[in-house]
Amino acid sequence: MTAATREEEMAGVAAPATGTAPAAPGAVPAARPEQERAMGSPGVALAGAAPRAASAGRGDLGRARASVAAPIAGLTAGAGQASPGAEVLLGAGHSAPSLGAASRAGRTPRTRRGNLRVVVVGAGITGLLTAIRSVLAGHRVVLLERGPIPHPGATSFDQHRALRALVVGDRVATRKAAELHRRWRELDALLCDHLPGAGLYRRVGVLQALPPGQVPAAVGTASAAGVPIRIVHPSAYPLLGFPRGSGAVFEPHAGTLLADRVLHAAARWLRHHPDAELRPGREAVAIDPDQAKVHLADGTSVPGDVVLVATGPWTGALVDRPVALHRQTMVYLRPPAALAHAWAATPTAGGLGADGRAWLLPSVAGTLLKVSTDAVRREVTTLAGPDDDAGWAARVLAAGVVSDVDGYDVVRVKHCHYATADGGDTGFVRVGPAVWARPASGPDGFRTAPLAADAVVAALASPTRRDLR
Repeated sequence: MTAATREEEMAGVAAPATGTAPAAPGAVPAARPEQERAMGSPGVALAGAAPRAASAGRGDLGRARASVAAPIAGLTAGAGQASPGAEVLLGAGHSAPSLGAASRAGRTPRTRRGNLRVVVVGAGITGLLTAIRSVLAGHRVVLLERGPIPHPGATSFDQHRALRALVVGDRVATRKAAELHRRWRELDALLCDHLPGAGLYRRVGVLQALPPGQVPAAVGTASAAGVPIRIVHPSAYPLLGFPRGSGAVFEPHAGTLLADRVLHAAARWLRHHPDAELRPGREAVAIDPDQAKVHLADGTSVPGDVVLVATGPWTGALVDRPVALHRQTMVYLRPPAALAHAWAATPTAGGLGADGRAWLLPSVAGTLLKVSTDAVRREVTTLAGPDDDAGWAARVLAAGVVSDVDGYDVVRVKHCHYATADGGDTGFVRVGPAVWARPASGPDGFRTAPLAADAVVAALASPTRRDLR
């Protein structure tokens, strides 16, 4: 292990150049979906044989931005109701009051199209996508962020995140997760419309290690949900550390979101839209739930017709909602030069390590290799002062995620945070007459952000604005 190890609280992982050296002798890298189409890669196709839907096409960006009343397909699906598969609670058990009444009371003038002035607090993935979705729905948006936009200290600011559909034994959850593939392809087309080939969602596939007895259940779940998978043998992936005697399935249409690039692209899209106003360096210190007003650290306040709070695990400082805070340690590695090419063809993988609790995101588009394990996930009472002296990074490296890990350079260690709520709710909840918040996004908050944004903005357009479940 290199002595150059350093620990940092924030992400901002530098993107190293991906080498082109040949793979180590005996390495058999997993083929990308694109490679599979060209080579006809081996494997038993058992589930979800339907062809993959074509990605959303790229239209003219000027038209997309000018025609904000006609959002892209899918992002407007189900206006006025929860999107299919959205894991959302919006004020469970209560009916949201009329938002129009608040404006008629004289708090805030309507926008020029007669729609809502939406104040979004927090410019992480949930805040940015909610702001975009609000603009596409015809609202005028003010986005407040305590730091720069995007903020390198945001919990969603990271080099990449996994996006997969298969939830073994739960076909309903698998179908919901498959909906996210479509959502993210649409967002990729929207945000990269002026950057052909940029690609924020890389469908490199996801490998899941499983006890042999669970492989048939995985195949059955995928088949019932219409998600293509195939059975593979762990020996085909010599760079990965599998639990002894495990089997594996491969989901070719899953992949990796280039998280920090998504944030930059979303912020760039909003900056160029006339109905979005980005205000970095504006720290919110209090929310008036009755008046839909945000009070800032500089003593000023920002009123709106609606306030949507999306400050991740920091939301508890602004709204009174009980959550549990969690911290997880991730280690970023640079592979030996001789293995760079093999790693470039390796999929995202879960169920790894001696105990099957570890996961890995490979080097994609110049990113570093990222590894972690649920064994280092712990509940905490504060977001400050990470417990670095507990040897969490050493535990990750000792988990057996990567074969021969001592030959890799440890470039960075990051401690990330997220919040959970009783019942597992991860959507927006109503905290005032015209104030909603997403206090608990859970460990999958990044990938589920599009559905949370869709649901809360759809609720604003609902004639009754009833709570979403």
